[in-house]
Amino acid sequence: MAFSVVMPALEMAQETGKLLAWRKKEGDRVAKGEPLLDIETDKAVVEVEAPADGFLAGISAAEGADIPVGQTIAWIVEAGENPPAETSAVAPAARVAARSKPEAAHVSPARPGASVIPAASAKVSPKARRLAKQLGVDIALLRGTGPGGEVVAADVEAASKPGDLSADAASHDWAKQGQAGETEVPTSVGRIMAERTTQSWTTVPHFFVSRDVDATGLNEYRQRAGGEIERGRGIRITHTDLLAAVVARVLLKHPRLNASWSEGGIRLHGHVNLGIAIAVKDGVVAAVIHDAQAASLAEIASRRSELTERARAGKLRPADISEATFTISNLGMYQVDQFSAIITPPQAAILAVGAIADRVIAMDGNPVVRPMMTLTISCDHRVADGARAAMFLGELAQALQRPEQILS
Repeated sequence: MAFSVVMPALEMAQETGKLLAWRKKEGDRVAKGEPLLDIETDKAVVEVEAPADGFLAGISAAEGADIPVGQTIAWIVEAGENPPAETSAVAPAARVAARSKPEAAHVSPARPGASVIPAASAKVSPKARRLAKQLGVDIALLRGTGPGGEVVAADVEAASKPGDLSADAASHDWAKQGQAGETEVPTSVGRIMAERTTQSWTTVPHFFVSRDVDATGLNEYRQRAGGEIERGRGIRITHTDLLAAVVARVLLKHPRLNASWSEGGIRLHGHVNLGIAIAVKDGVVAAVIHDAQAASLAEIASRRSELTERARAGKLRPADISEATFTISNLGMYQVDQFSAIITPPQAAILAVGAIADRVIAMDGNPVVRPMMTLTISCDHRVADGARAAMFLGELAQALQRPEQILS
């Protein structure tokens, strides 16, 4: 039985994925769960695993190609089995098309087997429409290569490239020298981050609520309980791990902040899939700890450490970055006192965490020195309001002062 290998969808708004590299060649034996290919999405570079045991056959997408979500790009077959005839027939043409240049300016090449419909009568994805406006591409002249002839972002990007520049030449023209020795180095990760943050900032009605929190209890719990975990299991406990464990449990009492916004309305989640912002080369990726509300501190620390290693090695898996319901961004290790983060749609909120530092505060009318940190929550005003955000921060502040009560 043949199993199809398709371009996965890792988020609601994803339309395409860029195939960065095949880990196996045509005809190689593969095992289920074995790394098969690397793709780049709107979120990160992701490692995709083989869906079954067998032999890789019928590869129909070349490295560097932008592939619509859901499109079959290869098959895994049994020994002596051939992939479906239609895939075998279009595979050579697909490889050529992936490296071919546009026929003319503002016209994107059609993928083999894709229906070609003038944009005037075809659907245009929202991302393609925004990108066309940014790049000055006339959508009316494009031919859609997405499902049903839909114009997708890849069509706009292809149309924006100069007609006399080949794909190979473009791949080497990655740096442009400016005046006075300046160098412009465009990166796909940076471009994706720019697109996503611009979209969020201009379409999501953000508001921000901040609160200073006494971190004395948090520090003490980390030294006491964290030290026991580190000695017993060899797992290093960080402030981010503690924050993740506490935040996940507090969020269950504040469902409007652990929610998603869509055209159909507000979706409340009964579990907390916690995104942890991780700095990687040329950008930031939010890796996800699923069901964090039910995970122990040691489990969260172990998962966070593993995700960080995979993210910085460019080996994240689709499940590692999908289905987040809330995100934490901690810049305390960079000695940042306070900042506001931009929401990742369709999530309703993100928590920004500043550094823990000694400050002089008033306590019972007297000046005292306490380790303090500032938490700032960014919220989507369509889902939550200021009162809900304030109540969440208030309960979170109390929980962080006595973390043993909520983590026991």
